[in-house]
Amino acid sequence: MPSTCATSSASSPAVATRPSAKGAWWQVLAALLWLPQAAVIAWGIEAIHQQAAWSTLAKACVLFLALGLLRALVDGYGLRRAFAAARAHTQQLRLQALQALALHSPLHPHRPSAGLAASVLNEQADHITPYWARYTTARTKVMVVPLVILVCVFCLSWVAGLVLLVAAPLIPIFMALVGWRAEAASKKHLQDVGNLNQFLLDRLQGLASIRGLGAVGQVAQQLAGAAEQLRANTMAVLKIAFLSSAVLELFSALGVALVAVYVGFHLLGQIPFGSWGGTLGLAQAMFVLLLAPAFFEPLRELSAVWHDKAAGVAAEQALQALQQPGPQLVGGSDSDQARVASANTAAAAALTINDLSFQYTANSPLVVKSFSAEIAGGERIALWGESGSGKSTVMALIAGLAAPSAGSIHIDGRPMDAAHAAGLRSGMAWVAQKPHVLAASLVDNIRLGRDIDEAALQRAVQSAALGPVLALRGNAVVGDGGLGLSGGEALRLTLARAAATPGCRLVLADEPTAHLDAETAQFVRQGLLALAARGATLVVATHDPLLAACMDRVLSLDGSQAPIAAGLPAAMRTIA
Repeated sequence: MPSTCATSSASSPAVATRPSAKGAWWQVLAALLWLPQAAVIAWGIEAIHQQAAWSTLAKACVLFLALGLLRALVDGYGLRRAFAAARAHTQQLRLQALQALALHSPLHPHRPSAGLAASVLNEQADHITPYWARYTTARTKVMVVPLVILVCVFCLSWVAGLVLLVAAPLIPIFMALVGWRAEAASKKHLQDVGNLNQFLLDRLQGLASIRGLGAVGQVAQQLAGAAEQLRANTMAVLKIAFLSSAVLELFSALGVALVAVYVGFHLLGQIPFGSWGGTLGLAQAMFVLLLAPAFFEPLRELSAVWHDKAAGVAAEQALQALQQPGPQLVGGSDSDQARVASANTAAAAALTINDLSFQYTANSPLVVKSFSAEIAGGERIALWGESGSGKSTVMALIAGLAAPSAGSIHIDGRPMDAAHAAGLRSGMAWVAQKPHVLAASLVDNIRLGRDIDEAALQRAVQSAALGPVLALRGNAVVGDGGLGLSGGEALRLTLARAAATPGCRLVLADEPTAHLDAETAQFVRQGLLALAARGATLVVATHDPLLAACMDRVLSLDGSQAPIAAGLPAAMRTIA
């Protein structure tokens, strides 16, 4: 967490609306334009058979080209509208998932990992656009185009219409049987992709520890096994996709072949029945024959995009899984006036904590139980307790990173609730044990997008002794996660962030000296006391007896007492 808690809207994300189907209906209209085109072709063939004038053939060609151009324009317009609506819908779902992730508290017990969230938002969400742009269009065509063609064929020949009517239902039945398996396989495939990304990110973050423990070979074997599992699942999805296409091609080919056989034998006089009260003419027979493949074309198109549907549904479910309920940030929707008023208040913050309790879920045990405290403005407080006693949880509750299960927190008389959280957080600074460093320059990492004037920025840099590092690096970009910075430089950066917080009235530090050498820990202690000396209340959660001895009071969460720190420099006690 950065020096200042990022605020986010407390309102729930809006439910995503279904994309507009107007693009699909334009493409349905384009598909139906094949009927007049087929009629023109049949008319032209009849004219050739009757040795009509060339002017008649020229008219047929011009009309066919005009209908073809109109069909292409209508289909292109519908395709653009369908993809635009699908992209907008995908972006809306992404935004909702991002809003839900931003509202998730760090105390969320089932908070999605960074690797899984990145995979879902970037890779898997891309499958939603083809689903809504292509599959829904193909589904609309299947519901309209075959019915119109069937009516036209039945008007000319009831036998040809009956052949199409019998062959058509077999295709959706077999496609549904294959599709159920395809959806399950696609969901498993996308889950494996997310798990592999999560595995890679976790191992990359702990690469130094893996090398130190000599576990490179074991991790490589695990990665190879995960990659092989992903390959097998990918091939399973492809096999199902090819199977569905083969089923469709088989039945559509049989249907077209039966219609062609009937039309041919009917024209030869071998099958005299099947038309309404007479024999089909050449133009009528050609029209029926041209419509037979078009009858199966929407079904063929639906089969081609059936995999898009399975992948799209699985991606939408994965995005919804990112929005699972749990502890959320408190508030985050204060007005700008409230934030400015909080930032311009110079007095140190006073805290009142009444019977504070917290549990992750309704069935889980209490992490914090009936904790109460009165902290005066400008006081320096250490939260003490064994690991697991709830020190970090209390710090997070004070910052409004989650709502307490019971009890209340008041800062300067204002409750930490949805109405006041953003304004109260704007006057807080957070010093973490492992600060998050963005892929940006040192100055941008200190500013964090906040409106900080140059003088305040220079004072923050000087107070954190970050000047030599800044002079050496200049505007060079620091690697994500602090790549290129030493541990001490990263701690100086987080102290500079806290010192640069406009109107800082409350400093929260969570185990700031854990796992540090003596020299660096002493620098951090002095930096925290210097922040408090500027007129801020200081609350630290710590196991460090030297840091606890620097505080005005020690509050124990589990009844244990902080050991007396021997040999504490007197200057550290009087720095405030």
